[in-house]
Amino acid sequence: MATFKACVRSKRKDGFYPVYIRIVHQTAPEYIKTNKMVDSKGLTKTKEIKDPFVLKYCAECITDYVERLNRVDTSTWSVKEVKEYLLSGDTDISFSQYARKYHDEMIDAGQKRNARNYELAYQHLERFAGTNKVMFSHLTSSFIEKWINTLSTSKRAKEMYPICIRQITKAALVEYNDYDNGIIRIKTNPWVKVKIPKADVPEKLAITPEACREFFSAPLPVSKMASPLPELGRDVAMMVICLAGINTIDLYEMKKSNYVDGILKYNRAKTRKARTDSAYIEMRVPPILEPVMQKYMTTDPEDDFLFSFHKRHTTSDSFGANVNIGIKKICASLNILKEQQYCIYTFRHTWGTIARNDCGASVDEVAFAMNHAAGYSVTRGYLKIDFLPAWKLNEKVVEFIFFTDKASRHEDTNTEENTLRISPKYLIHGSMYFRGRLLHEIEDIGFNNKEEVIAQLAKYIPEDIPERSMIQFKVENKDKDQLAIYERMKGKGV
Repeated sequence: MATFKACVRSKRKDGFYPVYIRIVHQTAPEYIKTNKMVDSKGLTKTKEIKDPFVLKYCAECITDYVERLNRVDTSTWSVKEVKEYLLSGDTDISFSQYARKYHDEMIDAGQKRNARNYELAYQHLERFAGTNKVMFSHLTSSFIEKWINTLSTSKRAKEMYPICIRQITKAALVEYNDYDNGIIRIKTNPWVKVKIPKADVPEKLAITPEACREFFSAPLPVSKMASPLPELGRDVAMMVICLAGINTIDLYEMKKSNYVDGILKYNRAKTRKARTDSAYIEMRVPPILEPVMQKYMTTDPEDDFLFSFHKRHTTSDSFGANVNIGIKKICASLNILKEQQYCIYTFRHTWGTIARNDCGASVDEVAFAMNHAAGYSVTRGYLKIDFLPAWKLNEKVVEFIFFTDKASRHEDTNTEENTLRISPKYLIHGSMYFRGRLLHEIEDIGFNNKEEVIAQLAKYIPEDIPERSMIQFKVENKDKDQLAIYERMKGKGV
């Protein structure tokens, strides 16, 4: 056990002696400086402190030190470790500072996109707390639960943000807490009690081959710009659908060194840091895409980038955003309703759906071509992969979309009208349910579509049903003997 004593060491130029508390542990000394001083009148001839006020203060400090050391096992500590514990054991640590340090380290490790998610997470937490100086002691389970509740209306952030904050906390606990020696600088860990909600299941974004053909054959909206966004949107969507659903960040970051003999050889940005095979993929460029690629290839020999996207767009995020704006302008020209308009992910999902449903590929084959781990990331880490099957599957999809007029072999699961026809002359019976209980039903003619039937039923939703609860609707065409079932969320869908 360490021993303590109040003492002075050397005299300052002004004649005062700073007061220290000397620690002796394992026969080695260390000193903790206090904020007290004494002059020669406060010392004995042997330089022992005799000032009663200073002695009282030092005695209280020593009592506190002894009590804290009694709670831990110091038998294996050095005297420096004892001093460090006493100086920092009760000091609160800034979560905000540590989160920024964690974010910067992610960027240094090449994880820029993931780092952005972490940045958004701790910034949202700070806005909720009302300060950008959040301490770890603030992160109680009650505080975190209240913060998570503010994310309840989001689709993905309600899961992603808490996971990011939890990961930052875990890293800090490992760095600052020495559980072997009982040094616990961060005393709160809310994640033992807090339950992180699941993100909403994303909507199926895929469109039919017919809709895909209509999009790529549509006349581009008139624009005065030299490089109009609709043209960019269509061309990048073409790259995505012809390169097995490639991500826009990979197109943006593609280097000349990645394009060899008509083959793109690259590591998928989203998962290259998380997979043992570094998410490596090779994809042969189909002939239909070569003119589009030539349009955007850089001509400057000093430029390492394959495409010129970086010259107009400062980041991959701004590039993706402008691509989506261009795609939506084309959708608007096709009179597609705003809520049904496409985005760049539509074409990635469409590639996978057509490959599976219309080209006969297995789920594993689709995942392999789209460079998903597919459950075999460890195996892929030490095998030399032959990407020819992925190339052939990609060519089948391109052939099906652009060189046939075949309809999809499977019904479009997003088109609810496939199973039900409604017009004002048909007798329609509608019923509404919550947890299996019939809430209301109607039967009448004069409806133009299912939404009118659902809207009529929704007027009778009881007030005591909680917001965001799912309500089921049965809509039946009595004349055609057709039935369809729909689901809507209170407060959002109805």
